[in-house]
Parts: sequence; C-alpha cells; structure tokens
Amino acid sequence: MAAPRKFDQETRERAVRMYHDRLKENDGESKLGARRHVGSLLDINPATLRNWIDADEMAGSAGDAESGSNVSAELKALRKENAELRRANEILKTASAFFAAAEVDRRLR
Repeated sequence: MAAPRKFDQETRERAVRMYHDRLKENDGESKLGARRHVGSLLDINPATLRNWIDADEMAGSAGDAESGSNVSAELKALRKENAELRRANEILKTASAFFAAAEVDRRLR
C-alpha cells in the first residue's frame, strides 16, 4: 500500500511554479540551488521537488504534442480564411474603382 500524500496538488503546482520563477529571476543560479531555495521556503525536500518538476515537464511535453496538432489545424483554417478575405477585399476594391469612375463619368455629362 502506498504512503499517503503529504502535499496536495495545489501545493505541488505552486512549488513547481515558484521553481520556474526562481530560475527566470536568477539566470546564474543552478537548478539545484533553485530547488533548495524553494524547498526551504515551503519545507519540501529538494528531491521531492525535483520529482514534481520532472512529472510536470513530462505532462507538459505530452500536452504539447496534442495541442500542436490543434494549433496546426487552427493555423490552416486561419490561413484559408485570410486568403478568402484577401480575395473579397480585391473584389471590393475593383468594384469601388468601377463605381467611382462611373460616378465621375455621370457628373461630366
């Protein structure tokens, strides 16, 4: 039987977020140093924090592959819509020039 979890999911997510923020703020700091700092603030073992970070990265990479196909499909649809709108815009420009020329011609008569 597995041991009961000491930290809830919200605490885990907060710790991982703090770790990433710490790395962004201090460019020269090592990953171990960032884990130790966050671990001391939240009273979490740095090794435990490392496991949470690894799990988060694995979940993120799996989500990226899935969302990548969604982004690709959305990008394709947006490009198609953009091409249609450009064609419509060209038609409207041509029609506008035609009617403007007709209006000028009508006034001259």
